[in-house]
Amino acid sequence: MIDAVALDIGETLTRDDRYWASWADWLDIPRHTLAALVGAVTAQGRDNADALRLLRPGIDVAAEYEARERAGQGEHLQEDDLYPDVRPALGALRQAGVRVVVAGNQTSRAGSLLRGLDLPADHIATSGEWGVAKPHPEFFERVLDVAGSAPDRTLYVGDHPANDVYPARSAGLRTAHLRRGPWGYLWGDDPEVRAAADWSITSLHDLLELVR
Repeated sequence: MIDAVALDIGETLTRDDRYWASWADWLDIPRHTLAALVGAVTAQGRDNADALRLLRPGIDVAAEYEARERAGQGEHLQEDDLYPDVRPALGALRQAGVRVVVAGNQTSRAGSLLRGLDLPADHIATSGEWGVAKPHPEFFERVLDVAGSAPDRTLYVGDHPANDVYPARSAGLRTAHLRRGPWGYLWGDDPEVRAAADWSITSLHDLLELVR
């Protein structure tokens, strides 16, 4: 039985379109160029930010992020950044008596923006707020702490095998790999990912059946 469901953020709850488009506009490069490079580094198993470093060798990503914020071109989230199944699926889980936790590798600013959307979740936190990021084991210790449930009764949902499925499984949690976004589709049929995940899903609506 599953008592708590914890969910990744980027490409699990939110679309990354706006995020990468805003970086392309800030660096004054075509959006397609950056999108293609993000796909390329993803396929190579590299950090997403390496796409920015390919475009601007030596770039200080953190410094540029702060510069964008000061210029009023920083992070922004609104309702249409959410995938359509997010609100109804999370709401259904809570109605079923399941504790819903949102926890992913995002900035502190992203955490504030997500809470501002008033999602049907019991707890929302980001790696920036916790000071530890996936795939570090401590991240999943924090997930279990706010979930308030045993590892084998906690389900972690995400699209990225290396950041979500593998480390969550190593921490003893149940796992669901979501076939969504670049990472979800790229590794959706990978035999190792399929073997590591307890479930492979195509929509957050699938979660209600899993917890039942």
